[in-house]
Amino acid sequence: MSAIDIVDSKNKKVGTVEAPDSVFESRVREELVQRYVTMQLATRRGGNAATKQNKGELHGSGAKPWRQKGTGRARAGNTRSPIWRGGMTVFGPSPRSYAFQLSKKSKKLAIKSVLTERLKGQNFTVVDSLNLENPKTKDAVALLTGLSLPAKTLFLVSEKNTNLQLAVRNLPQVDVLLVDGLNVFDLLVHERIVCTPEALKKIEERLN
Repeated sequence: MSAIDIVDSKNKKVGTVEAPDSVFESRVREELVQRYVTMQLATRRGGNAATKQNKGELHGSGAKPWRQKGTGRARAGNTRSPIWRGGMTVFGPSPRSYAFQLSKKSKKLAIKSVLTERLKGQNFTVVDSLNLENPKTKDAVALLTGLSLPAKTLFLVSEKNTNLQLAVRNLPQVDVLLVDGLNVFDLLVHERIVCTPEALKKIEERLN
């Protein structure tokens, strides 16, 4: 196991914690990371494109527009035929889901890959505590400033932290995420990952 420094809210070292090799020394599986992100984006996709594909969806009479013979025009059974303007659409799109799933093992390997990259790239910080006295934006800004964190920061917490969640909600690029909801997209979209020793332990438990 490799040791990670634990810092306080002023970015001063106050100890170390062991980073489990099973999580932070994993082989980076770029193909799994890409598939995981594609899966998340596909799940969010609306898939609501639709056309009218049967007579019941269209307005208008079902009566024959003119008699079968003697008019000199082509035969027509109704005005909702696909060859008529305003008629049905043949093989048009209908509402669908684009979602697909990855196995639990693949998801864990993808998350481990990103965490390994974050730690090796020095974009992973462990803080002794993320408890704020008041749920105020200025306290969240003070925490970010004290830890020299970038605008795009993700706080990983082991349990619900109401004050922190309320304090960062006015900061559009800062998010708080429970370890139970850990996913590749959120890890990638933020420049720095911050957690507590408790959250680090829970990450190990979840991924192993």
